[in-house]
Amino acid sequence: MLKITDENSYLEELKFRLKEEGFKLTHQRRNIVEVLLNAHGKHMSSEEIYDVVKRGCPEIGLATVYRTLQVLDKLGYTNKLNLDDGCVRYELTLDKNAHNHHHLVCKNCSKIIEVEEDLLDQLEDVIKEKYGFDVENHDVKFNGYCRECSQKLRKA
Repeated sequence: MLKITDENSYLEELKFRLKEEGFKLTHQRRNIVEVLLNAHGKHMSSEEIYDVVKRGCPEIGLATVYRTLQVLDKLGYTNKLNLDDGCVRYELTLDKNAHNHHHLVCKNCSKIIEVEEDLLDQLEDVIKEKYGFDVENHDVKFNGYCRECSQKLRKA
């Protein structure tokens, strides 16, 4: 997950990178990015992003949100997460070369817990050595029960 220390510097960096790629940081794109910046670890679907953006930018259409997310994803500024709930969820990243972090997904309450540590460094080394395969990134999601749901299930 991207640790945002200064929203303005992030927006300036994103504006610069979009311009390098031939895109502008329009008012609508800026609103979408701000929603993602303020998500505070929540992994939002495109529809959830649209619902929030529409409050401050009522003229925006869902297609604009989809297109913006496609641009951000193509340029490597978002990570997509599939929780097997029929939605693709998004979170911002600024470091295109960073590995995705891992997610713990509660099967009961759907809570998502982020695991910041890259737990697969050793496995990637084995894959490189044994198969000559350079791992660029990986997506790992663990399904189970969060602490609260585990305690409730034990009591039941």
